[in-house]
Amino acid sequence: MPMFFVHESSYVDDGATIGEGTKIWHFCHVQRGAVIGRNCSLGQNVNIGNDVRIGNGVRIQNNVSVYEGVELEDNVFCGPSCVFTNVNTPRAHFPVHGVYARTRVCEGASLGANCTIVCGHTVGRSALVAAGAVVTRDVKDYALVAGVPARQIGWVCACGKKLGESLSCTCGRRYRMEGGTLRPVPEE
Repeated sequence: MPMFFVHESSYVDDGATIGEGTKIWHFCHVQRGAVIGRNCSLGQNVNIGNDVRIGNGVRIQNNVSVYEGVELEDNVFCGPSCVFTNVNTPRAHFPVHGVYARTRVCEGASLGANCTIVCGHTVGRSALVAAGAVVTRDVKDYALVAGVPARQIGWVCACGKKLGESLSCTCGRRYRMEGGTLRPVPEE
């Protein structure tokens, strides 16, 4: 008996790998070669493309398609109806046949509802992409981005709270700037 749950309305193709404790809800499709880690949740109407890699503890809300070329690291959150692309210059009459731009969403990052991640970019560790934002370039670790196109408007803690000028969070985590990059201060 499998150690994961797949709703009876969903399809998991032969050759896909599903980790222990993962739940795949209504009307999903996991295509061949996809690897989904442990303790993930795929909401209603989620499509996972061929050969996609999804880490452990990932939450993908309703109506999201994760296309070939996209990788989601551990503990990524994909809000409802967020969009990934995988081809920079799509044309119906000039198909690319498996040549996809690589997109990576790093550990702990959150993607808001209805945001779009244009292919070929990296969303950094614990970054937060606001609802409706359109990401057209790389997003730094711990960055808060919003707008069309997305622009950095601040920094966020690993717990998700917006950081003030002190770069200290109410959760107790502290950060410092190093060459334009936010870095966690190790606990003493």
